[in-house]
Amino acid sequence: VYPTPLEEIIRQHRLVQHVVVVGDDRPYVGALIVLDPDELKRWSLDRERTLTLEEAVEDEGVLAALQEAVDQANATVSRAESIRRIRVLDHELTEDSGHVTQSQKLKRAQVLADYADEIEQLYRGR
Repeated sequence: VYPTPLEEIIRQHRLVQHVVVVGDDRPYVGALIVLDPDELKRWSLDRERTLTLEEAVEDEGVLAALQEAVDQANATVSRAESIRRIRVLDHELTEDSGHVTQSQKLKRAQVLADYADEIEQLYRGR
């Protein structure tokens, strides 16, 4: 599965800052999603709520909104290529953390290495 088209569609959702589609040598495709904290704040206020990044990763409304973005991406590929599970990170990926470049492009290899445990969680039970 070529991840870029799926990632581009998901990244268009207002809540999404970064997304990494994974699935090499795995039984299905998954994705790590990083929320945009500024958009999360606006999204929450639109719903007369306030959510931290930590709270948002388990919030049903946030997860439903993200699933809509994933469903849109999945509509462009076959079932075998579709994203079956997502995992939302409870923090940002930054230049200081070594996960994005100065121009805010994701350093995919670094994310895959540093978040191997979270990726493994995609393939274990919920």
